[in-house]
Order: sequence, then C-alpha cells, then structure tokens
Amino acid sequence: MSENRLPIYLDNNATTRTDPSVVQAMLPFFTEQFGNASSTHAFGSEVAVAVRQARRSLRGLLGNAYDHEIVFTSGGTEANNAAVLSALATQENRDEIVTTAVEHSAVLALAERVATRGVKTHIVPVDAYGRLDIEAFRCALGPRTAIASVMWANNETGTMFPVEFLAGLTREAGALFHTDAVQAIGKVRVNLKDSAIDMLSLSAHKLHGPKGVGALYLRKGTKFRPLICGGSQERGRRGGTENIPGIVGLGKAAELAAERLEPERVRIGALRDRLEQGILHNGECVALGDISNRLANTANIVFDHLEGETIVHHLNRAGIAVSIGSACNSGSMQPSHVLHAMQVPAWRIRGAVRFSLSRETSFAEVDEVVCAVSDIVARLRATSRVTVRE
Repeated sequence: MSENRLPIYLDNNATTRTDPSVVQAMLPFFTEQFGNASSTHAFGSEVAVAVRQARRSLRGLLGNAYDHEIVFTSGGTEANNAAVLSALATQENRDEIVTTAVEHSAVLALAERVATRGVKTHIVPVDAYGRLDIEAFRCALGPRTAIASVMWANNETGTMFPVEFLAGLTREAGALFHTDAVQAIGKVRVNLKDSAIDMLSLSAHKLHGPKGVGALYLRKGTKFRPLICGGSQERGRRGGTENIPGIVGLGKAAELAAERLEPERVRIGALRDRLEQGILHNGECVALGDISNRLANTANIVFDHLEGETIVHHLNRAGIAVSIGSACNSGSMQPSHVLHAMQVPAWRIRGAVRFSLSRETSFAEVDEVVCAVSDIVARLRATSRVTVRE
C-alpha cells in the first residue's frame, strides 16, 4: 500500500464506519447525561427523553405507525431470535417455521436448535440467481406454520426478496411474518405501516451506527413473549438497563439514513456498476445474484479458476478491504451456504469475492480498486498458467 493514502474499505456488509456525527451524538451519554432512563430523578428523565427521540427517529426511517412498536435490542441476531422464538411460543397449535436456504446464520442456526424440540422447519430453495421459489414458499405455508422468516436482502449477493408480497401470503395462512432487514435498512425505502410485515430486525452498525445495538419492529397487537426477562424496560418486552449511548447512536444513524437514502442509493449504485464493469472487463469472471434486483452497494464476483481467499489476501496487502462472504462465517472452511443454495459449482464458489460499498466510498477509490484487482488477477493467472505448463 502506498504510504500517502488511506486504506480503502469495501466490506460494508460486514460493518460500516460509525458516522462522526453519530459519535458526537453519543458522547454526552457516557459522561454528562449518564443517568438510567428508568430512574425518576432529573438524571434519568433527561435520558428517557433521548430514548424517546431515538425511537421516533427510527420510526421515521421504518415508516411504522407507532413509536412503541420499536423494541431496542443488542443487535440483529437478538432481534431475529426474539421474533422466531416468540412466534413459536405464542401461536397456538402452530409449531413450524418457514424460511429460506440463504438466510443468515442468526435464523438458520436457531432453526437447527429448535428442531431438537420437535419444531419443523421448511427450507425454501432459491434459483441460480438467488431468487426465491415463490411457489415453494406458498406450498410450505400451512395450518401449523407459526412464522415465516425471510431476509429482505441477502448479505452475500445483495439479492432482494419480495418480502411485502410474501408477508401477505403468510397472513392469509394465519401465520406471522418476520424479515431480517439488517442489510436493507438504510439502503431501501421502507414503509411498514402499509405492509403485512409483523416483525422486522435491524442492526445499527450496518447503517453507520454503533455496534452492539439494534431493534425489533413489533407490529401493534402482535403477541410477544420476551427473549430476555427482567425489569419493565421496553414495555416489559426486553429486560435490562438500556444501552443509552447505543440507542442514541442508532437514532442519529436513522436520521442520517432517512435524509440521504435516495440520493446515496443512486450514487452508490453508479459506483457499484463502475466497479463491477471494470472488474468484469478482465474476463473469466462473473457477477452473482439477481443483477436487476439487488442492493445498490453489493457486488459478488466469481473469478474462475482462482481462489477468492487469495485475492482478498493480496488486496488486503494493498490496503483494500473486501471479503469472501459473511463475516460471521469467515473463520469457517465450509463453502458459502448461500452460493451452494444457488447451485454455484464448488470449483467456482472458491473464487467468490464480495465487494460492498457505502456512502463514504468515492469514485477515486473504485477506480483504484479496479486497477488493483486487474493487476492481482493478471499476476495470479500468469502464475497459474506457468504452474500448469510445468
């Protein structure tokens, strides 16, 4: 890496840099405004006001009807677990889950665990582009379905699912519908008030907020059993002293995301296309996922006959951060379950590299990444050809 430039970060689906204005909003709640929001004295009441404002700001981003439909959590994983386990506990005579083959491990691992208690999970397949088999989803719903949980957008390919339509089908079947929207919130327009979605999970650190805080949207009137029992915080739906700095940070991040969503979505999409086209120009590589219906910031590119991990390593040495898939599975030797579900051949899966941009990504950075990838791939292919000849 050149000594006169900063590293380039294109792994924003793993996490985003906390916006400086979010940090500034949080700082007073570590020092001056350090009270417990449940306390009745002035220290507590001024903090409670900040929590209410954060809830209102998040409601503005989600487009839901009531502030109290938002339950603050420690992040997306907790919100996913709370949604699924609550549905299984509250939906009478319903003990089945419907989900997809490409969900995050926060849902799939939970489904495996509850299977030991006799809960049946219907796994709906996707096609070669990562698109959900809608007819299979429809057939999986039944009188014993407690909840259908479908991600809004896939974290590896960016492919988006028609969750509002799927929520309608699920409601017709008498079940609850939950969406893991961790990758979508702040990147796509959401209007929960006019949808049939019952529950939605999100995480602050995916939209330039702090780590360790997220939220579960819980539609008014939806039966709910708390995952974490304790005090009366969050209207008795999530016990424990609130993470006030994190909640304030999430609220500020939501405000910024709502203000910048549309112009940034267009700009980031143009950047992603420039990056993708520049890389694909090298040949012997292909973009995965539903190219016409995906997040504006995500490109998953497979380099034929090369190891994605090797490319990521060389880019890292050049000061460029990308990934081979989900950060939650980065230590696993198993191939991506998402690409496997898309029936990508095993030899091709090994060459997958994910590039995920953010509103902080610049055109200059994209051009530099294209040049670096082209150079690295050319050198690796040349070495590979020499090895084969020998």
